[in-house]
Amino acid sequence: MKATIRSILGEVARLDVPLADLADSDDLYAAGLSSLATVHVMLALENAFDIEIPDQMLTRQLFRSIDSLAAAVEQIRQQQEAA
Repeated sequence: MKATIRSILGEVARLDVPLADLADSDDLYAAGLSSLATVHVMLALENAFDIEIPDQMLTRQLFRSIDSLAAAVEQIRQQQEAA
């Protein structure tokens, strides 16, 4: 899952730091993630993982790191499977 998230970030996030230099826990905003890029990342995540990110989850904290994105995707997948 994190490899897919990294791929998405590489395609749409336009970070100032090479993805290879980022740890999963590194702050993506400090690496150059913009508010516009978060929209592109959100749409790409929804398409890649066949999920819909609920509005209440769309916070700055969600996009803080690769770890936070992976945790959110996993949480949404579990909720959708349970529904």
